[in-house]
Amino acid sequence: MNILFIADPLESFKTYKDTTFAMMGEAQRRGHTVAACEPQDVMWQRGALVTAHVRDIWLTGDADRWFEERGSRAVPLKDFDAILMRKDPPFDSEYFYATHLLEQAEREGARVFNKPGALRDHPEKLAIMEFPQFIGPTLVTRDEADIKRFHAEHQDIILKPLDGMGGMGIFRVGPDGMNLGSITETLNRHGAQSLMVQKFLPEIAQGDKRVLVIGGKPVPFCLARIPQGSEVRGNLAAGGKGVARPISARDREIAETLGPVLAARGLLLVGLDVIGDCLTEINVTSPTCFQEIFDQTGCDVAALFIDALEAALRG
Repeated sequence: MNILFIADPLESFKTYKDTTFAMMGEAQRRGHTVAACEPQDVMWQRGALVTAHVRDIWLTGDADRWFEERGSRAVPLKDFDAILMRKDPPFDSEYFYATHLLEQAEREGARVFNKPGALRDHPEKLAIMEFPQFIGPTLVTRDEADIKRFHAEHQDIILKPLDGMGGMGIFRVGPDGMNLGSITETLNRHGAQSLMVQKFLPEIAQGDKRVLVIGGKPVPFCLARIPQGSEVRGNLAAGGKGVARPISARDREIAETLGPVLAARGLLLVGLDVIGDCLTEINVTSPTCFQEIFDQTGCDVAALFIDALEAALRG
């Protein structure tokens, strides 16, 4: 197969932990060819096919100079056997427009994973609200009075923007309500922007678990991202420590319930975030943690993913 990865700049990859890099490596090991581009390299001209300026690359196996560029060209997206949309958040207007270009490419015959329409339909924080049986007390609002009522009921709460990533913009407010007003004003921009408010889950001390679901089926190991020191966030980007462990019975219940539903919508790879017994996010843009799980358990998540990709293309 000829596979195109739409991702962040190759030069920015931290290859020791990058999941897209792990996918590329497994694809190349199986004899597939690998090309890469960024979202801004995709174009659509009147009367023509959606096209991308791509780099044909070869993974060298060297830790520093990890790829070799073997040419660049403009190619209609439909000419690739598979396109993997792996651009990291934020899900901003440019990401939104990129999904529309990719959806047009699908109409022309391209196979895109995850499906562009499904990416748009599953905002990573809001998507959990479809599955209330698995989430803790949660409120989405832009109204300060709603937030104050939620705090009065639950006392210890987490506030976060709907478009954040890597733990960015997450605040905890305890029973004393200290700084609730100023935090609300910061996040909701004086009522102009919606945010999510959730009851604080003390189980975060045991880790914010990333449960991966590939082709509708859970990976048997998760990565628990454990907050360090006085930090309330477990995100690796916020300094959390990643510890791989077998998924729990509750993790499996959540994953096996959501997995087939999300897979049927065109989401080949999903990262569920679970704290204790509660689902907190459904990550669909560029779920990670492949390498951390493999390094600690030997479970080859990249191989499971390419297996699922090949099966999807045969189907």
